Amino acid sequence: MPQTPTNPTRRQLLAATSLALLPGWAAAQPSRPIRLIVPYPPGGPLDVVARLLANAVKDSLGTVVVDNKPGAGGNLGADLAAKAAPDGLTIVMGAVATHAINPWLFSKLPYDPVRDFTPITRVAMVPNVLVMNAAAADRLKIGNLADLVAHARANPGRLNYGSGGNGSAGHLAGEMFKTQAGLFIVHIPYAGGNPAQLGLLSGQVDLNFDNLASAAANIQAGKLKALAVTTAARASAMPALPTVAEAGRSLGLGQFDVGTWFGLFGPAGLPPEVLVRLHKAFSEALGAPEVKARMAQLMAEPSPTTPEQFSAFVKAELAKYGPVVKASGAKVD
Repeated sequence: MPQTPTNPTRRQLLAATSLALLPGWAAAQPSRPIRLIVPYPPGGPLDVVARLLANAVKDSLGTVVVDNKPGAGGNLGADLAAKAAPDGLTIVMGAVATHAINPWLFSKLPYDPVRDFTPITRVAMVPNVLVMNAAAADRLKIGNLADLVAHARANPGRLNYGSGGNGSAGHLAGEMFKTQAGLFIVHIPYAGGNPAQLGLLSGQVDLNFDNLASAAANIQAGKLKALAVTTAARASAMPALPTVAEAGRSLGLGQFDVGTWFGLFGPAGLPPEVLVRLHKAFSEALGAPEVKARMAQLMAEPSPTTPEQFSAFVKAELAKYGPVVKASGAKVD
């Protein structure tokens, strides 16, 4: 006979009892605040979404305190979470850098991105976009991705692209693009994403693989020309813009898929009952209309997964970026 919400099943009662027996948990909610580590400074999309979710889960999980712990490209905050007690009271908003790029970029990483974490759910994908300085695109008569590839092949070493630094997501996207399309484009590293964008706007560099949220205003103002988004799917914020894979299928770029993602992890050994509770609370929050609306403003697309799906995704991303980092020659010692 079907159970009603006021008549809990034996499984629900057992789960609640198991939670109540775990240190720091009182049945459905923890008895003290959950610490959500953000391994980057305040203000970026990852931080804003973390605070949005912390507020959205307060009815189901109680107080969630966002704790910014920037440093070492995200490694400091990730390591704090990896070494925390596996009780569900410390979690981290990891990202493509902390769990897929940094393991190859840093010669000594204080944590293992797979072994030392329990994936909870992927949270969001933030599309990147291949953009050109609009004046340069007009001067070179580049109106689409095919034009860019044709010009780069005819003029090896004459084009350059900027990034936020060696080993940054923009740098590696550029290296993957060059490798798959068989191009020679010079990389110009800057000390951060904002200086790289200023370099593009001023004409110091010709193109960039930028975060869509960061580039959108200048695209709309006509200062930058968007050629394609770098993710496998089109960006809902600019649905008319093709993906690199779509526009470059005949150019060797049919498998191109590079995006900025972030998601929630707990330390390794998170009890199953706690994992289920955390996953349910955060995945439901990602479906809330107010959360989706705010994330749309940030051009961050909600992409919740099961823990198992997120685990497989992280392993695939880790495997994907290894050869790219090696080909780029980037290293942080």
